[in-house]
Amino acid sequence: MYFCTVLEEFKKHITAHLPKLKEQEFLLACSGGIDSMVLAHLCQASSLNFSIAHCNFELRGQESHQDEAFVRATATAYKKKIYVTNFDTIGYMNKNKVSLQIAARELRYTWFSKILTEHAIATLVTAHHADDLIETFLINLSRGTGIEGLTGIPEKTAHISRPLLPFSRAQIVAYAQKEKIVWREDQSNKETKYLRNNIRHKIVPLLKELHPTFLTNFLHTQSYLGQTNEIVVQHIAEVRTSLFEQDEELFKIEITALQNLSPYTAYVYHLFKPYGFSDAAAILNLCGSLTGKEIYSKTHRLLKDRDFLLLQALSPEISETYVIQKDQEHCIFPVSLKIEPVDTLTTTSSTTLYVDEATLNFPLTVRKWKTGDYFYPLGMQGAKKLSKFYKDEKYSRIAKEAQWLLCSEDQIVWVIGKRADNRFKVSEKTKQILKFKLQNE
Repeated sequence: MYFCTVLEEFKKHITAHLPKLKEQEFLLACSGGIDSMVLAHLCQASSLNFSIAHCNFELRGQESHQDEAFVRATATAYKKKIYVTNFDTIGYMNKNKVSLQIAARELRYTWFSKILTEHAIATLVTAHHADDLIETFLINLSRGTGIEGLTGIPEKTAHISRPLLPFSRAQIVAYAQKEKIVWREDQSNKETKYLRNNIRHKIVPLLKELHPTFLTNFLHTQSYLGQTNEIVVQHIAEVRTSLFEQDEELFKIEITALQNLSPYTAYVYHLFKPYGFSDAAAILNLCGSLTGKEIYSKTHRLLKDRDFLLLQALSPEISETYVIQKDQEHCIFPVSLKIEPVDTLTTTSSTTLYVDEATLNFPLTVRKWKTGDYFYPLGMQGAKKLSKFYKDEKYSRIAKEAQWLLCSEDQIVWVIGKRADNRFKVSEKTKQILKFKLQNE
């Protein structure tokens, strides 16, 4: 019987490829359509432990609410916990200036992630199947893509599993009919104004007519592409390890070494893509630009600094100025300083500052540099612009932005961890010495 074939194949596939679904509770995304209803039926018949999540996108009036009621009834029949939410999808689409499909996707996956986190559920299970693979492949192909885009939808990621990928739409429909599974039909799925629907209803049927085993051959091709992509990922990781030099909170990449890679553009794309940079041409232009030029992704900054590219994760903005009061013994943020009066100068190092307390005007401040800053470097004659000091010390732009200054009113007392100011040094006339010790250095 067909029922036995699909159900038994499903059980075998779970055991062989997704065994964690047998060991722990998972969240099953259920729209009420045929794919998710068949998936729910198979999971129930396999005695798997799952709860159900349903999104009401408020796009089809009363039908959307009927979908919700239908899925709620299914959860009750299966004796499963259900999570339901309603979205203002059109409002989100207009506010974020994205398409309807992207709006719905971003809304639902953000909500799914929230459920997983709040209820300590490890995995989301979706009803993507083999025909979805074909559609995604063709969409990516039509838009232009590399091997990563051609591998389609992964069966398993860190938090998402797709156990129906080996099954075709025809198998799913036949199983639903055989088992008399009821589902809700979304009429918008028949509209060919959407790219995916156009491919589903017009192009995929023609491809299947060209060769009777097209779908099977396609799945084999996907497997081969996936294996090839794994080789690429492993090789790129090795190259990245050799080129990306860790320097405190950033990576330094020698431009000449990068330019020696061949094919250059492909390497650049794969090396920097995990950091949000998908435009290889922009990175190539940055390599040939002047020092100080930079580009941004949503998560990182890439800066040209002489013969290097500096890659730094973006961090939230922090307060520009922190205050140190008189008699305060510790400063915790933005740098950790221990402050104490002492009788004599002992150890001398870049992490320790001794000053004449009488020369200070409290409260002191800790801040970043600003245009026009200057100081009197200890051991040197006269004043020096801080920008010139940074240049002489070969500070990168990122290092300049990371450097904190200890100031008395608007005068620099200490370029913290680097150089003290001559105006505040301990002398024979000093009555009280104040020691600043940089911690955890």
